[in-house]
Amino acid sequence: MAYGLSRSEEQRLIASAAAGDRDACGVLIRTHQQGLYAYILRLSGRPELAEDVVQEAFVRVLTNLDRFDTRFRFSTWVFTIARRVMMNVMEKRRPVSDSDRTQEAGGRSCQVSLNAEVKEHRDVCRDAVQRALMSLSIEQREVIVLFHQHDWPIWLIGEHLEMPEGTVKSHLHRGRTRLRGLLEQHPARAQFTETTDEESRTR
Repeated sequence: MAYGLSRSEEQRLIASAAAGDRDACGVLIRTHQQGLYAYILRLSGRPELAEDVVQEAFVRVLTNLDRFDTRFRFSTWVFTIARRVMMNVMEKRRPVSDSDRTQEAGGRSCQVSLNAEVKEHRDVCRDAVQRALMSLSIEQREVIVLFHQHDWPIWLIGEHLEMPEGTVKSHLHRGRTRLRGLLEQHPARAQFTETTDEESRTR
């Protein structure tokens, strides 16, 4: 996806950025930053890691723009670089317990709200969704995030992950089945459909 840019606009920006145009670099970053951060955050469950990965990924993207093949999607290339950075970082860092992730997610939720009780409940639901995602295999998690959160088609996910479309569909089916089973065990399960539906409409 181009996240608001037409393919011709994006290619023009890429060419300008590769030639040293700092404004073009800024537009490319702003255009893809939010989606890339959301993608890495869902895969890792760790805000501080997602921030580091996105920053490093854009450094690599901007220093290698001359290597980008314009026949392909820029967003796929950016996501692929970020995924590789994330995998490398996660191999070097110690595993984080669920309690650590819960504390980090709680920190993100400390915002003023007109209805604190409702917001707290919705945050609990989102945290539970994230914990359930983290229990999936990395392949299932990534396929679900790309398909549902970023609206990538099956063929593009397969291209990104270098796997056959049938394998992508299998990971999607098994991941959704396991995710549904985990969420149904949560005390707030009645709210999950509402929460995830709204996230789908606003992403």
